[in-house]
Amino acid sequence: MIHFSEEYECKADSKGRIMVPSSLRAKLAPILQDGLVLKRSIFQKCLEVYTMAAWEKEMKQVGKLNRFIKKNNDFIRQFTAGVRVVEIDGSGRLSIPKNLMVYAGIEKGVVLSESIDRIEIWDKQQYYDVLDAGADSFSDLAEDVMGGFDVNENEDGVS
Repeated sequence: MIHFSEEYECKADSKGRIMVPSSLRAKLAPILQDGLVLKRSIFQKCLEVYTMAAWEKEMKQVGKLNRFIKKNNDFIRQFTAGVRVVEIDGSGRLSIPKNLMVYAGIEKGVVLSESIDRIEIWDKQQYYDVLDAGADSFSDLAEDVMGGFDVNENEDGVS
């Protein structure tokens, strides 16, 4: 599985195409033939790109939901709304459908932010606004989220 952790500034053209930086294309090269999945983010007005393997893992979890429970069915509908299988073309561009560009408020400046198992696609100004808005409370958030982990603990939970 590929783990993502970098950030890139790019531009979108008038047709919604983003030139994917060569270093990111190189990272994706071993899995590009499988395709990529593009979807709306749940918590932010941005888009997410999944490798097919990461998407299948997500869908395996979602597929366990009982569709005879209304809120599960509603969640599935919202979660998969606007999902597209996409590819990086021979010129190194990723094409984003117009409806998803509108959803994320992407006009020209774009940030591709790698986020562990997916890549977030943001309007550049919105991305930096979100980061700035959370900067003052990030230390508290880090303590709340990560403070309980034992840094000497291995993956099996053994110190």
